[in-house]
Amino acid sequence: MANPEEEEEEEKYESFLSRVRRTVYVDELTPHASKSVVESAFSQFGTVKDVIFLPNYLGPKELPTGVLVEMESEQTAKAVIETVSQFPFMVAGMPRPVRASAARPAMFSDRPKKPGRTIQFRWVDPSDAEFDKAQRVKRLVRKHTAEAAFMIKKQLEEAEELAKQQSETVTTHHKKFEMIDKLTHDRVAQELAGRYNIKCGPPHR
Repeated sequence: MANPEEEEEEEKYESFLSRVRRTVYVDELTPHASKSVVESAFSQFGTVKDVIFLPNYLGPKELPTGVLVEMESEQTAKAVIETVSQFPFMVAGMPRPVRASAARPAMFSDRPKKPGRTIQFRWVDPSDAEFDKAQRVKRLVRKHTAEAAFMIKKQLEEAEELAKQQSETVTTHHKKFEMIDKLTHDRVAQELAGRYNIKCGPPHR
């Protein structure tokens, strides 16, 4: 039979898991997005209880940010994931849409200790039989870090190029609309419509 302290730990951890289930992990978020912007973007799905930005310890500041968005219920969180996975969802003008997935316990820095879990560690001496294995793991971690840095660099280059293309597209469309508005205002469009016997709306005032 569990003692009161163990029961309290289990209740605390179960409450934490409930929080995890109603939380959405969002990445590909621009680092310029604020907490209020994220709350406003996701409040259209339901009540947003909390927004936690995940710190980026290793990558550059321009790297897209990850954030935990806690919704009011597990059903709302599932609806967010389903909708964002099916349709492009832009937040704060990021060149590419954000992505959403279910949050995991390891993502929370304030997660409580899992009941019954123990962590053991020890220093490994060079004469230890496990020393070579530890060295191989260390080299593998360095290799993965270098590969991740390369992929991050390529990702930032692609995002910059995409943002440039989108900016050029917006500028081109804006110039077209300005030209159409000018032609309509100056009655050039009406004169051409009369010459070619086609219908044309009234000029803007």
